[in-house]
Amino acid sequence: MTELQQEKLVIIGGGPAGLTAAIYGARAGLAPIVLMGPEPGGQITISSEIENFPGFPEGINGFDLMQKMIEQVEKLNGRLVYEVVEQVRFAQKPYLIQTDGGQYQTETVIVSTGASPRKLGLLRERDLIGSGISYCATCDGAFFKEQVVAVVGGGDVALEEAYYLTKFCAKVYIIHRRDQFRGTQILIERVKNNPKIEILWDSEVKELLGENKLSGIIVENNRNGVQTELKDVRGLFIAIGYLPNTDLFKNELELSKKGYIVTDRKYMTNKEGIFAAGDVQDPDYRQIITSAGAGAAAAIEAGRYIDRLN
Repeated sequence: MTELQQEKLVIIGGGPAGLTAAIYGARAGLAPIVLMGPEPGGQITISSEIENFPGFPEGINGFDLMQKMIEQVEKLNGRLVYEVVEQVRFAQKPYLIQTDGGQYQTETVIVSTGASPRKLGLLRERDLIGSGISYCATCDGAFFKEQVVAVVGGGDVALEEAYYLTKFCAKVYIIHRRDQFRGTQILIERVKNNPKIEILWDSEVKELLGENKLSGIIVENNRNGVQTELKDVRGLFIAIGYLPNTDLFKNELELSKKGYIVTDRKYMTNKEGIFAAGDVQDPDYRQIITSAGAGAAAAIEAGRYIDRLN
């Protein structure tokens, strides 16, 4: 039987929100422990170039920014544990957290498990992941050097992915189901002015071609129903949003209709002493800076809560 560890503050998730919460928690003397989860660093690690985080006028690679956050936590004696949470019990205090490597008991929790890419739901989509299907251009773009690829989506992430792929690929299609993008203007202008990018408006991917490897896609115009086979597409990058990673908390915390953890303005959930920060509770902004800010606020409120307990 794994020994039960008593902790003052447990942070679940090691992305920008969780790591910032750890920095603030460590500085406040809360001795936080961060359960890093299956994707240490979160979505930040797959961003090739971050241009809008304060303090880096020349931009910074997402993985490098994550490493700096980790170094800062460790310098302040915050504890990073590379375990995956398998079960939580929040029905009553003390709260219990079970991981693949230990058990933790605590009065105070910050949930910062982030969000994961949304799937298209096409037949064989899962089978072709790593064989033409990807959700991360910065991870896999270099594998498609001088080839034709397509990006699905119309927001900032899709535009960033498409522009990034032009560094490697011969041509990039952007497939968007609407007739205009939802991204920021600077990114829209960037992709529209790139000669390697062709935009397919009012269109959706209907079928994936190829047996063991993607060899093309079938795209349908949702206005006239006309289908087009793009035989030259060898990589399909899906960037249509995210789903909050809240499966663990479905019967433990109040969730919104879209699955996000519901918090008040001080990041407290419906359970006393349990806070949530970042993409797991923020369906609107999904930015590194807003996640970091939420993590800082949640840690401050957690500290005040612990002070009241004492």
